Amino acid sequence: MLRRQLFAAAALLAASSVANARDLTVVARGETMPPAARQIYLQPFSVATGIRTTLKSWKGGVDALNAQIKAPDNTWDVVEVNADELASGCADGTFQRLDWSAIGGKAHYLPQGVSDCGVGATMSNLVLAWDRDKFQTAPSWADFWDVAKYPGKRGLRRGVRGNLEFALMADGVAPADVYKILATSDGVDRAFRKLDQLKPYVVWWQNGAEAAHILGSGAVLMTTAPSGWIATANWTQHRNFGIQWNASLYEVHSWAILKDSPNTAQAEQFLYYIGTPALQGRLFEITGDAGLAYAADDRLAHDQLAASPTNPANLKAAVPLDTAFWHANLAKLQQRFNAWLAGH
Repeated sequence: MLRRQLFAAAALLAASSVANARDLTVVARGETMPPAARQIYLQPFSVATGIRTTLKSWKGGVDALNAQIKAPDNTWDVVEVNADELASGCADGTFQRLDWSAIGGKAHYLPQGVSDCGVGATMSNLVLAWDRDKFQTAPSWADFWDVAKYPGKRGLRRGVRGNLEFALMADGVAPADVYKILATSDGVDRAFRKLDQLKPYVVWWQNGAEAAHILGSGAVLMTTAPSGWIATANWTQHRNFGIQWNASLYEVHSWAILKDSPNTAQAEQFLYYIGTPALQGRLFEITGDAGLAYAADDRLAHDQLAASPTNPANLKAAVPLDTAFWHANLAKLQQRFNAWLAGH
């Protein structure tokens, strides 16, 4: 009740400047977030406040972000970013430092969703997925690599990030030690040697829809996949896919406000509004990606809660993707991966 009262009072203040400002432009990313954001966040927010909104989408990337900001016709106000983009934009002044008192307070969010310039938008995991109709026991990364015990193709994302971590864990490295090992040249060599073992059996995918499709079609016995795509396939396509949360990799996307946005007050209102746990619960029901507000999972049915990345049991079992490591090493490791993929 208090949250609704505060929102209503602040909405009146924000609405007073609406007539003099352009539309609040919100930029979402990925395959499922833009349409979900329009339905769950933007349309109800405009109805509640009278603040007009425009939704745009982007594919991500620090270079793309910098190019957009420098464009003379840039109108972005609030943008969904990954941890690397958030860290870069906060450090170089691209994003505003948030006034947390205006958007609900830090205590309203899980710690993973709180930073100087960003408030958590979604948490998603890259997981091991399999078809329970073909075998019941939850496989490990060692099983994923064991094509003698479990004959069949394997699905992997066509990229280096994530694959090196899973290769090391399949080779016996403890999840807590993965990035310590990967930070050494011997560790990188070890991961690529492990990938060598699986290479003849790999079907490569490039997005979540492809990952879910190759699993559902039987093209692969197991695959890595974004957890949200596997969860929603179970709900909407009546699949019986399993999700292995243990030693999965989770990543947080955040909302950030552009430094020179003329709509800062409206942007803060928007972030306050979409922090409502019930709305974030609806986001999960549509996309399978979890919101970071406390109690966002409270409205979920039992089977949905089991598939939420922010379910405490799932979160405890997962490994945070080390964005600092990948910020420093992605270019050279992706180059090596591309050469490895080409057989050089």
